[in-house]
Amino acid sequence: MIQRLFENIIVKNSGKKKAIIILGARQVGKSTLLNMLLKNMKNDILFWDGDEPDLRQKLDNVTSTQLKAMIGSSKILVIDEAQRIKNIGITLKLITDKIKDVQLYVSGSSSLELSNEINEPLTGRKYEFFLMPFSTQELINHHGVTDEKRLLQHRLIYGFYPDIVCNPGDETINLKNLVNSYLYKDIFNFNDVRKPEIIQKLLKALALQISSEVSYHELAQTAGCNIETVQRYIDLLEKSFIIFRLSSFNRNLRNELKKSRKIYFFDNGVRNALLGEYKDIELRSDSGALWENFLISERQKYLEYNQITTSNYFWRTKQQQEIDYIEERDGKLFAYEFKWRQGKEAYFAKTFRNAYPNCTTKTITPENYLDFLL
Repeated sequence: MIQRLFENIIVKNSGKKKAIIILGARQVGKSTLLNMLLKNMKNDILFWDGDEPDLRQKLDNVTSTQLKAMIGSSKILVIDEAQRIKNIGITLKLITDKIKDVQLYVSGSSSLELSNEINEPLTGRKYEFFLMPFSTQELINHHGVTDEKRLLQHRLIYGFYPDIVCNPGDETINLKNLVNSYLYKDIFNFNDVRKPEIIQKLLKALALQISSEVSYHELAQTAGCNIETVQRYIDLLEKSFIIFRLSSFNRNLRNELKKSRKIYFFDNGVRNALLGEYKDIELRSDSGALWENFLISERQKYLEYNQITTSNYFWRTKQQQEIDYIEERDGKLFAYEFKWRQGKEAYFAKTFRNAYPNCTTKTITPENYLDFLL
């Protein structure tokens, strides 16, 4: 069993009379993490599955008195797929406020309904954790640095989903199943998604544009819809933990781009499965883009799992000067360029260095990438 970095953090935060909320895409290992957390607990554990229609009906407009009767003497309540339950935020608030001797563990494969309904009712009553596919750090902890470095090119193509990592040899068929069976499930269940085919076209268009600035106007033309629909569907895809956005960094210069954005996938394997492209990295024209997506998505895991707060950006000017990735943390700037070809040192534009002279700069290559992710 590959241990998740969140496990010990969640254990430390349990028993503090606050709900433990675990969010993340489908198939990233939320249920497995919950089972690992609960296996050594001796208290009576009650498990509710939000996919069960009878449970959803029972919890619709439920009162605290009814909840007490349903929970009974159990000291631990686990609610899986909580985003499927109507008014789940109010229900969780009633439990944390009225049944204080119960520890709540809640998981959700989407933030579509869950975040909207939890944030206000559970303010100050929850610890929230965002679980992603396995990270480089977790896999190194499991089988060591040497093996993981040997698998670098494999990770660039097939990614880090648990089912992919744990079943070598079946990567292509399992990724296809993941994309076809699970990727769109929460989005297509959302009431306001009337044309699923647009989301599929949009995702493929985004897969072709990783590491590049995206234009909502061009995406709308490609997907055959208006710009407002593109914006709304990208928001849904982000809330389903499939993609994430980086905004452009600007502070001092008039020629810095101010409203641009890049969009990345949380997992390289999902991106490649959308395109049906699994060629070896050395045979590909998109190796640099895959390297950039890999490093930025893995960096998001590192920051999240180590509970480091940053603001993240890319930088570009109207003259096409650019820097791949910028972090702002503790009032300091750190700029990174990503180069797949070893021995190729990046050039940081003089314009940027003059505008931000105290910024730390570094080139990340396959030779030193672990320094960036551990």
